[in-house]
Amino acid sequence: MTDLPGDTPYELEGVEEQDGVGTPDPFLRLWTPHRMAYIAGENKPTTGEAGQGCPFCRIPTLADVDGLIVRRSAAAYAVLNLYPYNPGHLMVVPYRHVADYTELTPDEVSDVATLTQQAMQAVRIVSAAHGFNIGMNQGEIAGAGIAAHLHQHVVPRWGGDANFMPVIAQTKVLPQLLSETRALLAKSWPSI
Repeated sequence: MTDLPGDTPYELEGVEEQDGVGTPDPFLRLWTPHRMAYIAGENKPTTGEAGQGCPFCRIPTLADVDGLIVRRSAAAYAVLNLYPYNPGHLMVVPYRHVADYTELTPDEVSDVATLTQQAMQAVRIVSAAHGFNIGMNQGEIAGAGIAAHLHQHVVPRWGGDANFMPVIAQTKVLPQLLSETRALLAKSWPSI
């Protein structure tokens, strides 16, 4: 790399300047086009109704591999998040289309809790997570992307995982395809 005084173009061995990206600067671009689907609202329901228009109602009708489901129980299922905050980010979702935690039956509460515990154990086996953020955003005002169908996030965390990428570049680096993560977690899922 050459010195970078002012707007002097930079050179990296094997990296060619790309036409149309603006004035060259010292920054390389990490493109994350898959995030545009989330930003544009792809797969987000247009109504709060249950049925095929709700991704959390539709996902359990798919094969586990196609729906990224890691585990099913009688009243809920664990699925990888299509737009993860960190590698291994799961959601635990009741099959029944309800919006509020207080609407869950005792069996649904039990299955959501058990699947959450199992998710933590499986992620620790697969990737040695140091900790977890676990929670539900109840209602759009609280940040729920799909407020009409309750879901609990299980987000693995590691020391130093909040590096400069999300802070400076508003980008997460995910080192593994979701299908590979799903296969590892499904294989390592404990029986409780």
